[in-house]
Amino acid sequence: MSCPHTDKIADLQPPRLSQSVHREECTQCFDNQACNPFRTILGVQYLIQTQDGPDGIDVCLTCFNGGCLDTLRHHARTHVQKSGHRYTLNIKRRPKPAPSPQRSEEGEPPAKMTKLAITEEREEDKYEWISTVKCWNCDPERGQEIPAALTNSKVKALVDGVMQSMSSARQSEVKAWEEEITACEHTLTLEQFVSGPIAASGLAHCNSCDLKDNLWLCLTCGSLGCGRQQWGGIEGNGHGLAHFEASGHPVSVKLGTITPEGGADVYCYICNDSKQDPDLATHLASFGINVQALKKTEKSMTELNIEQNLKYDFSLTDEEGKALQPVFGAGLTGLSNLGNSCYMASVLQTVFSLPSFQARYNDSNQVDRHAETCTVPLPADCVECQMRKVADGLLSGRYSHPARPAGGPTGFTTSDTSTGEGLQHPSPTPVFQAGVKPTSFKALIGKGHEEFATMRQQDAEEFFTHLITVLRRDGQKYKERSEQDPTTVFTFASEQRLQCTSCDRVRYRTDVTDVVSVAVPAREKGKDAEGKTLYEGVQLTECMDHMLEPEGLEYACPACQKNINAIKQSKFASLPEVLVVHAKKFQLVNWVPAKLDIPVELPENDELLFTERHMGRGVQPGESELPNDAAGGSLPQFNEAAMAQLEGMGFPTVRCQKALLATGNSDAEAAMEWLFAHMDDPDIDSPIQISAAATGGTGPEPNPEQVAMLADMGFSSAQARKALRETGGNAERAVEWLFNHPDDTGEESSAPASQSPSGPAQLPGAKDVPARYKLIAFISHKGPSVHSGHYVAHIRKKTDEGDEWVLFNDEKVVKADDESVNKLKKLAYLYFFVRV
Repeated sequence: MSCPHTDKIADLQPPRLSQSVHREECTQCFDNQACNPFRTILGVQYLIQTQDGPDGIDVCLTCFNGGCLDTLRHHARTHVQKSGHRYTLNIKRRPKPAPSPQRSEEGEPPAKMTKLAITEEREEDKYEWISTVKCWNCDPERGQEIPAALTNSKVKALVDGVMQSMSSARQSEVKAWEEEITACEHTLTLEQFVSGPIAASGLAHCNSCDLKDNLWLCLTCGSLGCGRQQWGGIEGNGHGLAHFEASGHPVSVKLGTITPEGGADVYCYICNDSKQDPDLATHLASFGINVQALKKTEKSMTELNIEQNLKYDFSLTDEEGKALQPVFGAGLTGLSNLGNSCYMASVLQTVFSLPSFQARYNDSNQVDRHAETCTVPLPADCVECQMRKVADGLLSGRYSHPARPAGGPTGFTTSDTSTGEGLQHPSPTPVFQAGVKPTSFKALIGKGHEEFATMRQQDAEEFFTHLITVLRRDGQKYKERSEQDPTTVFTFASEQRLQCTSCDRVRYRTDVTDVVSVAVPAREKGKDAEGKTLYEGVQLTECMDHMLEPEGLEYACPACQKNINAIKQSKFASLPEVLVVHAKKFQLVNWVPAKLDIPVELPENDELLFTERHMGRGVQPGESELPNDAAGGSLPQFNEAAMAQLEGMGFPTVRCQKALLATGNSDAEAAMEWLFAHMDDPDIDSPIQISAAATGGTGPEPNPEQVAMLADMGFSSAQARKALRETGGNAERAVEWLFNHPDDTGEESSAPASQSPSGPAQLPGAKDVPARYKLIAFISHKGPSVHSGHYVAHIRKKTDEGDEWVLFNDEKVVKADDESVNKLKKLAYLYFFVRV
């Protein structure tokens, strides 16, 4: 079939190396390239009923957006109509038969360990592709396919450029997986005291025990010490660390990780992190070690950590050892693990189980309307598009199906129970769904964030607050979206009451937040058979009550003009629709928060009851307020997430507040660096003196340098100050805020100070009590730290049989048994309660 537009197609340019090519799946739903719904595994064909479709994906040959051809969603057609880009490349893929597994005789190849790079099987080894150029001028509904014989060499070069480019999903994955390991002052200035050659591999052992693996060589004196015991069965008694503590020699290298290129796992005990030694080959030669003759025989620490995070799993069997039943359907779709992404998956499953998120992002009519009216050129760059894509993927049920052998019974697969020498008789075992891969969502939500842009394991509570921040920022940018903000269900106000013990005057401050962070006291009750510390159970109501108890603090009273002990007390000023409780179970070990498995007991029927004693009511009759002058103005509203993170690491509250004030009140890491640099300040624990000017706005007084920078861009000082206050001192966001508020002069930034007492600001949430809350979901964590291990979510789902708990473990979705629910509920990290 001829097409008169071939010459115009030839004028298009292939993608640049830095350009994202969305050829794996549609950017607005999870339909992908697969045109063959069957996959062959160990000689057996399986029907994969996930997002595989027969139509493939249409990749725009102008901007390289990927769109599906589904007749109801028609995202490819919508993109053509909106953008005017009339030429696409339809891509379908068929999986190749998997080759028989073979063992490598040489083991894993040596690699220079300057990056943590997790590689996987190449796509060309797994699939074969069918690609066809299409012209939408000739067929505005589905696009007309142009036979390859009718295309010229320029068009073929364009097609090759698209097919040979790294896909957007793979591009973001590779970038996120790479973790640069840099040198430090201790590796760069290393001094050596040579004591003699080191015994050959296999003969060397720890100086203090008989271990011959997991050996660390001190690069200063040549002492050999075993490492610390690692998850996954790696033995170690920590004698390498003991040597550092006794000698002060900071840098060691793990012997089994040395490669001929001079790469290895180098650790600095002072920095307490993996580091690079640029002169490692020279330093090893001092001990008679020739790196050219060595072969990497052990996995590095980072590889072991990643491996454990990928393999860490919660039991999918009940108390009797029977496999838990997989469930499928609308609202029961799993999320495939992208590598350490379980923290994100558990949070997404939980928030999309809430009616406010379902109504906001999963209305089919709104989905179609937004796809047609979205003003962002690429859906992959639109927060709204990606939230709707995830909602559709999780809630529609289209992608929630089990794999099955072709022509065989649904829900069962063929198990390989042999030792690799042949397939034994099949035995029925539960089959889980493949799950959808939220690659583009993760790339967009984590974009520009130092932690969430990586593939490292993250804290689920921190991601929850980050997600809320991103959604609200997007709502401010597009005003029409802010009217349906689903995150308001979490918002409530807390009341801070401060009373001088000398003059009895009081001050009240109201802070708006989304999470209740409660400290869980650690009460040891002994050790188990493996020497692990066991802790007594703690009632959640006890943790809540402790948070509301009065506490003393040093204070410079502006009325008395004295430094005295004041009484501070927190209560609820209002209550949210959905109460999120963050159980802080940390203990600071070498400035690193370690998680403690402290059982938290919930009240009967998983309910919380709030009464008048939990609520603050502001200034009471007979109370006199403290003056709000320059000598002691009220403190600004601090970033709650950053405060919780800093306090969770053991820093006193006043130090955390000072650090946030000094660093823009937005970034916990920057505040922590400030704290380490000012630990010896004589006034580090003195009460904070805030000027009256800082109390008028919504945040601390902006940094003068940031104000000057914005003023140089043409904004007034008043506009710059207000923008910085509105964005927590973040200059980049302040610029965005200014461009989105061109008519705001900034002059009203001091307006709250003159607000009439008779018209207080409306607080979010509700004030009426008694208020009863029911547990609807909880996120559990298994592992020694919030930055390692594994997260899963349990969510209460309504079924024909009543309310049932469902376990979401990445792509595995199963009906949870009561015994495991009760057990994991006590070890949960985040609790979600709904007001009833």
